[in-house]
Amino acid sequence: MGAGGRMQVSPPSKKSETDTIKRVPCETPPFTVGELKKAIPPHCFKRSIPRSFSYLIWDIIIASCFYYVATTYFPLLPHPLSYFAWPLYWACQGCVLTGVWVIAHECGHHAFSDYQWLDDTVGLIFHSFLLVPYFSWKYSHRRHHSNTGSLERDEVFVPKKKSDIKWYGKYLNNPLGRTVMLTVQFTLGWPLYLAFNVSGRPYDGGFACHFHPNAPIYNDRERLQIYISDAGILAVCYGLFRYAAAQGVASMVCFYGVPLLIVNGFLVLITYLQHTHPSLPHYDSSEWDWLRGALATVDRDYGILNKVFHNITDTHVAHHLFSTMPHYHAMEATKAIKPILGEYYQFDGTPVVKAMWREAKECIYVEPDRQGEKKGVFWYNNKL
Repeated sequence: MGAGGRMQVSPPSKKSETDTIKRVPCETPPFTVGELKKAIPPHCFKRSIPRSFSYLIWDIIIASCFYYVATTYFPLLPHPLSYFAWPLYWACQGCVLTGVWVIAHECGHHAFSDYQWLDDTVGLIFHSFLLVPYFSWKYSHRRHHSNTGSLERDEVFVPKKKSDIKWYGKYLNNPLGRTVMLTVQFTLGWPLYLAFNVSGRPYDGGFACHFHPNAPIYNDRERLQIYISDAGILAVCYGLFRYAAAQGVASMVCFYGVPLLIVNGFLVLITYLQHTHPSLPHYDSSEWDWLRGALATVDRDYGILNKVFHNITDTHVAHHLFSTMPHYHAMEATKAIKPILGEYYQFDGTPVVKAMWREAKECIYVEPDRQGEKKGVFWYNNKL
């Protein structure tokens, strides 16, 4: 544990909850992005088409095996056993498809290969399969990476100021209210964000929808590709319609719908915990800069799921610093930059469910720093 009790990379089991919620530095770091890059072995920035495809193909094989087992053997199970078999299938398939989602997300960062057209082709196919508008998400997510930690310009999970909390907010700050809010967030949060920009940055001058080519999220050069994203979604929806017509709606829901809900839930959970933590600062325009914003993220530990999710969970700080780096080099890069980052590296090994509940309880709104002179630095609070 470093000076002031801030988070270092000691084993999670040796951390106390009190340690992990100490505020991290918000001053301009004593290092540059260039210095961080020099510390990383050069091969970590190299993208390999065979290696990138190997992870994607492996995920597809595993998902196909789960589908084959479910379609072939589940109908043969005695009735009571199906109540155990289906939830197991949903959980396993949802986790593996989340890994596919992560690889498609890497395509949007141009981290899959050296060829933009190949990245966009792979990303479009597999994000569309998971009902994600590829180019729409690619552009809004890129702006998130360009403006992380900014109260005015970040794209998603932008915290509210106390003055913006609705009158009914205090009635939700209790166990029942938090349970309801988390349930809605992890089941409907992703489609609500895509369709209505819920929890996203407020926009003036139009309907901020990821499916709308003329949405204010996009500039004129990007609008044609939003149509392509919509075409991909429509093609998959038509395929699902034909499948439901042939096999039944129940079959489509069981084999595809429920695992997709789990993918969406994991997506929201992962991104929520990466950017929401009592120790993380946010900045207004008087204090924000790209490096401090990129460092205002936290790595988490999901156990074996770290590997299933291609380490997007426990290498997120490095990902925000070098988003074109392939996931299979991110762990090595993280280890290389930790000595330089020092107290600026943020890791929390709190069990995920416990962390989710704590963050929902503690991180209600942000307010200006009261302990220092940086009025443009904001910290989470929950006193309503």
